[in-house]
Amino acid sequence: MDSEYCASGEESLQSSLSEDERLLLRFRKKELLFKILVIGDFGVGKTSIIRRYADGTFSSSYKITIGADFAIKSLTWDKNTQVNVQLWDIAGHERFGYLTGVYYRYAVAAAIVFDLTRPETFKSVEKWLLDLRKKVHLPGGVPVPVVILANKGDITIATLPQEIVHFCEKYNILAWFITSAKDNVHIDEAMLTLINAAVENHENLQFPASVDNDVVHLTNEDTQFYQNNQTHCCQR
Repeated sequence: MDSEYCASGEESLQSSLSEDERLLLRFRKKELLFKILVIGDFGVGKTSIIRRYADGTFSSSYKITIGADFAIKSLTWDKNTQVNVQLWDIAGHERFGYLTGVYYRYAVAAAIVFDLTRPETFKSVEKWLLDLRKKVHLPGGVPVPVVILANKGDITIATLPQEIVHFCEKYNILAWFITSAKDNVHIDEAMLTLINAAVENHENLQFPASVDNDVVHLTNEDTQFYQNNQTHCCQR
């Protein structure tokens, strides 16, 4: 059927409705709420990444996260769907590690961050990943989708670990990205990768959900490379 005909038909339908009916149709738009974790060692830039994505801002003087914090980003996914993302900033300091099980609850995806200016933080990625997969699963025991962010690429990429591709293949990581919260590089792409996976899983895995007035709430290798603004995908 012609797209113009469909559009005109929809407009005719809208014009034939009463004001109350149009208002009801508007509020029947489906809303999805996804909880996405941002985890990794302290000081790797988790808060900066979240603030850059959620608010479009950057600061070099964020205070250490105590326990957890979160920000919300709303996206119009399509004409019938609104996606609201809760980005949870989980403290990376060891003394808060025992709380991760509480903060991970109901997560549907995660970004694990390490700091290219502190190469040793990549060694902690496996620890964070295994802890995540031990404590939270999607329906049917499916592991939550994960991306890895090599942050502070605006400072250096010389320390990018050669084993990152093998690591992603070994642990079935969706993708990895060189990111910069300061320069806003690959932040949107990384989050969109996770949201796409969350939407797909929501449709395919039959998430438990509570429905209230049609609103759905989930209850469950060089500088040139960086300058060219490319991404790396390990799977899919």
